[in-house]
Amino acid sequence: MGAEPVPPRREVITGKAMTRAAPEPVSIAENQPVVRKLMRRQMRAALTVTALLALFLGLLPVLFRLLPAVDSADVPLAVWLALGVAPYPALLAIGAWYVRRAERNEGDVTGR
Repeated sequence: MGAEPVPPRREVITGKAMTRAAPEPVSIAENQPVVRKLMRRQMRAALTVTALLALFLGLLPVLFRLLPAVDSADVPLAVWLALGVAPYPALLAIGAWYVRRAERNEGDVTGR
């Protein structure tokens, strides 16, 4: 009535063995200058943020060392508030700068 299914044939392929070595895996960045450019710009932005944070952390001991030099009763509270409150907006500003820079880098490279 209907056509009977034909069982699949097994084929054995014989031939010369591969004599040359497989090519070395190549990263995407090596072949695409656009990706290299983006990576370089992102690395520069990341190193800038790292340097700013290192500078900020390096200056903290200096600021704390200067605290005993202030003898007025009202100033230490203001200084402690400045040290306790001011770093947070500065860190947020650094983070916002980095995000804007990363998005601009990506937009410049991809053309968006």
